[in-house]
Amino acid sequence: MTRAYWPLLGLLALIWGASYLFIKVAVDDVEPAAMMFFRLAVAGLLLLPLVLARGQLWEMRRAWRAGLVLGIANAAVPFTLIAWGEQYVDSGVAAIANATVPLFVALLLIRFLPSERLSRSRLAGVLLGLVGVAVLTGGQPAAGGWWAVAGTLAVVVASFAYAIGGVYGQVRVQGTSGPVLATASMLAGALVLLPLAAFQVPDELPSREALGSLLALTVLGTAFAQLILFRMLRLHGSARLSLVTYLMPPVALFYGALLLDEPVRTEAVAGLALILAGVAVGSGKMRRRPQRA
Repeated sequence: MTRAYWPLLGLLALIWGASYLFIKVAVDDVEPAAMMFFRLAVAGLLLLPLVLARGQLWEMRRAWRAGLVLGIANAAVPFTLIAWGEQYVDSGVAAIANATVPLFVALLLIRFLPSERLSRSRLAGVLLGLVGVAVLTGGQPAAGGWWAVAGTLAVVVASFAYAIGGVYGQVRVQGTSGPVLATASMLAGALVLLPLAAFQVPDELPSREALGSLLALTVLGTAFAQLILFRMLRLHGSARLSLVTYLMPPVALFYGALLLDEPVRTEAVAGLALILAGVAVGSGKMRRRPQRA
């Protein structure tokens, strides 16, 4: 089981790191809510046959409340906020801002798991990560104006929503199948976005690049990634899953620089270093291991 952790984590980082690239390309032709409605609806419909083949339709009906919560907190809200933010910031910057998820997970675990406590190292990690957010955000006016600041902060709010979904999913996944939760959350998230998406239908057919990016985002970055996500939640928990944020920003920066010619700015690298250092300190990854006798 431990050996399966790293391949799954690496695969998820490669897929989710590319998602920022796909969103950046597609958002030029498709509005955020309409894009994410398509993403969630199609991904849910792709996963539904798997649930039917496994005879889990009744289980999915019983999990409608969990699916609704996850569909809002882990899909509809963060997906749309990230897409909106990427209208004003580079895909790599969005990935860095999204790396704050483990900081919010650490704070939420204190609230919802009585055994967790706010240690000095955890507090120091959260504060260090917030300094990283400030450095990253502070460099945006020079890079793209105040709309870029708003875009960066929108992705940070999306991170908080992801943290809520991750902690809630860790509790719910213990008694519910991963494919069931993934399918229910995708379809519920699509229903939540439907009213807003109806007002953002494109006036003309998007470009081939936008359609290809949206298709890749839907099939790989959503349907396939959701199966990996809930499997990892079941096997390893939200805290270990959230460490994927160590890998996603460098992957997204690489994709953006190579394929979109996005500049790698000093404040972005500095913000990334501070955020990941805060995640490491806050999650206890930098504590010294006890020496063996």
